[in-house]
Amino acid sequence: SQESDGLVCLLKKPFNRPPRRKPHSGKYVKQTWNLQGQALEQAIISQKPQLEKLIATTAHEKMPWFHGKISREESEQIVLIGSKTNGKFLIRARDNNGSYALCLLHEGKVLHYRIDKDKTGKLSIPEGKKFDTLWQLVEHYSYKADGLLRVLTVPCQKIGTQGNVNFGGRPQLPGSHPAPSPAQGNQQESTVSFNPYEPELAPWAAEKGPQREALPMDTEVYESPYADPEEIRPKEVYLDRKLLTLEDKELGSGNFGTVKKGYYQMKKVVKTVAVKILKNEANDPALKNELLAEANVMQQLDNPYIVRMIGICEAESWMLVMEMAELGPLNKYLQQNRHVKDKNIIELVHQVSMGMKYLEECNFVHRDLAARNVLLVTQHYAKISDFGLSKALRADESYYKAQTHGKWPVKWYAPECINYYKFSSKSDVWSFGVLMWEAFSYGQKPYRGMKGSEVTAMLEKGERMGCPAGCPREMYDLMNLCWTYDVENRPGFVAVELRLRNYYYDVVN
Repeated sequence: SQESDGLVCLLKKPFNRPPRRKPHSGKYVKQTWNLQGQALEQAIISQKPQLEKLIATTAHEKMPWFHGKISREESEQIVLIGSKTNGKFLIRARDNNGSYALCLLHEGKVLHYRIDKDKTGKLSIPEGKKFDTLWQLVEHYSYKADGLLRVLTVPCQKIGTQGNVNFGGRPQLPGSHPAPSPAQGNQQESTVSFNPYEPELAPWAAEKGPQREALPMDTEVYESPYADPEEIRPKEVYLDRKLLTLEDKELGSGNFGTVKKGYYQMKKVVKTVAVKILKNEANDPALKNELLAEANVMQQLDNPYIVRMIGICEAESWMLVMEMAELGPLNKYLQQNRHVKDKNIIELVHQVSMGMKYLEECNFVHRDLAARNVLLVTQHYAKISDFGLSKALRADESYYKAQTHGKWPVKWYAPECINYYKFSSKSDVWSFGVLMWEAFSYGQKPYRGMKGSEVTAMLEKGERMGCPAGCPREMYDLMNLCWTYDVENRPGFVAVELRLRNYYYDVVN
């Protein structure tokens, strides 16, 4: 608004969105990953930095003026097809080092301008202004010549099988991004409607490929297996044992029994699953009831950052069938992978906070939130698991009161849990602070070498665990906020998630 810089006049009066009208989100995420509702919202919130980078660096692939890797001769032939409007142009990829060429029609001749990428990733023509993305470069030169012989006017449409020319050998666009369908070669070109930001009207399909790091939405566990309308959710939680195949190797074990990898045949696909198998030689009904109670909680939950239950099998043993998270518990993964960077850890704990915010909204108390109960699908995708101690609160309840002291993970528990047996979402927030400490200390045990009674005495004196080595100060401050003694003054997960989200965005950007 201070200088026109290519516009015909200064910006003076904003044309604001009418009151009460919600902003309309772009369709990139929705159509690329076929998401909707809460899954779409969660993807945009949790993956905002990655999506911004992805869109910024790949949006040109869907633009009509981008022709991929074609030769200089092929580009000249395409530019000379049809109208000979001055300023007609296309951009082609030159090599694998990120350089491009701008092909521009001027007085019947095709001019070629090299677009180089510098060490910081900025793009420019020789001696020209630098841009973060190709579409910003195109937008700039469509208003100002600024070193070119003329401004860009008409984008050359891609030529496909229905057009006049088909060079055929152009490599497919990166597999992890949607590919545009070829435009018709005989379309009438217009100088009026050119918008460098507007992609071709083409259906987008998410093809997963090795071109970039997988986002959570690329995995098969981001959405519920029943998100597909053809996969009808069974009315009963009980599954047919004949449809379940188990591997011999154990993924883990505990007092309850073992966890094995398995495969469950759904209506359309075979789903990789984790199966918790109850060890109950004594036929103790209490163990069976615990498993059924956990299943009862899990069947009510559906969130990308929570391990979903597929169902229960009653066969040679009682089995709880759940989504698979291949990399296992967060604490063990970090112990074995000290190379994981801070921003990756921040990304993971933010995802956990999103899952916990969902539980808080659903009036569920987890009661066993710890790094051992956060499972990794990938290095960048975490899910909350183990709902064996979880409780669903009634609408009129703000906490759950246990009748007796059980075998509790005291080092993760808030003072009101230990002193008064009272559990709420706010006590889960305390546990989340301990989980953060575990994550930033790369899987170390909290209060190492201390007994539960010593931990309690330490907390009563107002003392807290120290900051893990190398942990960002902002993250340690948040841990201490989670460890606020007075439950009334302790933040809820809405506030915790928002603070983590904002810090994560700042760190990544």
